[in-house]
Amino acid sequence: MEEKDTLNEAEAIKKEESVNANQVADENQELSEDQKAYKEYVDSLEAQWYVLHTFSGYENVAKENLETVIEKFNLQDRIFDIIIPMEEVVEEKNGKKKLVQRKSMPCYILVKMKYGDDIWHNVIRTRGITGFAGPKGRPLALTEAEVVKLRLERPKIEVDLQAGDKVEIVDGALNSMIGVINEINPELGKANVTVEMFGRDTVVEVDLSQIHKIG
Repeated sequence: MEEKDTLNEAEAIKKEESVNANQVADENQELSEDQKAYKEYVDSLEAQWYVLHTFSGYENVAKENLETVIEKFNLQDRIFDIIIPMEEVVEEKNGKKKLVQRKSMPCYILVKMKYGDDIWHNVIRTRGITGFAGPKGRPLALTEAEVVKLRLERPKIEVDLQAGDKVEIVDGALNSMIGVINEINPELGKANVTVEMFGRDTVVEVDLSQIHKIG
């Protein structure tokens, strides 16, 4: 009798384990379907540039905190780049001029992302960020013309330039300056140019779109 009870108990345990195993398998299958659906959803989205408003002076803090949010919520497949817009300007202090960088769009950062309503709260609840720049605070992607104007993308540029060429800088803080190319990087769309500035030769980095070959 005891042996029969033991066998029945063993069969019951085995049956329960089988049921549990099937439940786990079903849950794993459901998770896989969810992951598949999410991937299809993300693949359907277009990576675009958006403007985020920040508290005054919090641009760097907002950028760092958003990078933390990306890591915490595994948003690497949704948010790809975060930029604080900068520009070079010539400043004069104590009778001396120097080339410095400053924020060209204070209180804003630019973010390249695959936006969807599912990550809206993740973004706007990031410390330092007050919301999206758009109609009534709703996300509005930058146009292609705006992306080009802000130099957010660096496509490969086919140019007839090489080291040693004499060029004129036709845009930016150094507009109208004449220099000589030291090094050129078509992949990055950049060139190092030596110009005479403040009474001495200075090497500056410029976009290829900012220079024009002379002669």
